[in-house]
Amino acid sequence: MTTSVGRKLAYVLARRNSTAEAYLARIAARHKALGLGTMAAGKSKFTRWKRGVVPELHAQLAMASLEGVPEQEVLDRGWPAWLDLVVADPDDGLLLDSPWTTAGTVTALERVGAQMDGRDRRNFLITSGAALSSVATSWAAAPPARIALPRQGRRIDAAVPASFHARLAALRRLDDQVGSGQVYGSAVGELKMITSVIKECSYTEVVGRRLFAAAAEASRSAGWTAYDSGHHAVAERHFAAALRAAASAGDPTVGANTLAFWAIQHYSTGDPRGAVALVEAAQTKAPQVGSARMTAMLHARACRAYAHAGDQRAADRQANAALDAYSNAGPLSEDPDCVYWFNLGEALQLLGSSALNLGQPRRALQHFEEATAHSSGDAYDGAAFPRGFAIYLARQADARLALGDVDGAVHTAHRAVEHMGGVSSSRGTNTLSDLRAKLAAHQDAASVRDFLSYTS
Repeated sequence: MTTSVGRKLAYVLARRNSTAEAYLARIAARHKALGLGTMAAGKSKFTRWKRGVVPELHAQLAMASLEGVPEQEVLDRGWPAWLDLVVADPDDGLLLDSPWTTAGTVTALERVGAQMDGRDRRNFLITSGAALSSVATSWAAAPPARIALPRQGRRIDAAVPASFHARLAALRRLDDQVGSGQVYGSAVGELKMITSVIKECSYTEVVGRRLFAAAAEASRSAGWTAYDSGHHAVAERHFAAALRAAASAGDPTVGANTLAFWAIQHYSTGDPRGAVALVEAAQTKAPQVGSARMTAMLHARACRAYAHAGDQRAADRQANAALDAYSNAGPLSEDPDCVYWFNLGEALQLLGSSALNLGQPRRALQHFEEATAHSSGDAYDGAAFPRGFAIYLARQADARLALGDVDGAVHTAHRAVEHMGGVSSSRGTNTLSDLRAKLAAHQDAASVRDFLSYTS
């Protein structure tokens, strides 16, 4: 199993375009040059480091010297914390730590808009729990920034941000149907265009806030699609920039929505407590949003985070709150467009996923089956959300497998593969790969052998 340390070490190799053997040879040479003696440089050493074995201090010092990290930082921070100095990007500090001003927001939007199509090789999170809490707290406490109005440039009215928001609404729905691989570039394109309008045109304060809200949603969309494509560092930069733009806009809806999606990334990649911090910050703004549907969605997200953390009591509390809040939801037309996808069926799918995380497959299966059994307005719509349905079906198959229903698991797995066809999503593909690995332990069943052959 690859650890977080392993992913960081893999990034170091990728950045240097080096093999493990070649990199270890360089460390060994530096080790000797520093007067630390001879160091073994077999490939297995690097493999052990990636799996979590702590390198000897002298080896760390040689590696740090090679990477330009001062010895005192190695001693003060310890392994693997000092590795963050190797893999850090200057833009990360700018996005996470700079003052929350409109000028800072524009700089952040420009930086993330210039990213190279998600091709950052760091497939690990770039924010620590402390950094997440700081960012979320800063957003929750930030008053709406005063929009510095450009004195020159073509004058635009409210129709321009309205057009941006309409395009972004269409982009959200395209992501549901065709997947993140195709949508990421379009989201970044929208972000660049909106940022250029913010910088180059003149407008009223009201129009300016709507422009910043559009920029926030474009960056959130880019963050989500980058994450769904497996580019975690890129995704986090987009989410951080989106949150800054939401603060500049004074828009609690897009800010809370951004935090909810950012939380998915964290609880899905081994940081459930960071996800809890993000969702709890979003929940502080729910009263300002005034949407029972969004409130229910945030409770369901909190349930997922707590379930990943293994906190059953907190997860159950949030699950009940989600269902209670949804019972007060009005027509979808009265809610923010960003929660168009959330209904009772979606809530039950999320609660089922949480039950599975908590080791309750029977309860999970009950929720999964209830999700599609409601009336049309409240049932989960698998045709509208093929990627999401494929992931939920894979989890349902996992629950059936845990209950000993191998043939039922295989049948459900086939349905998951059918729904995933043609949708670009690293997350969905990985979910199906994990399911195949679990089914592989039951190859004595003919149905499993057929499925594995069909999906190989």
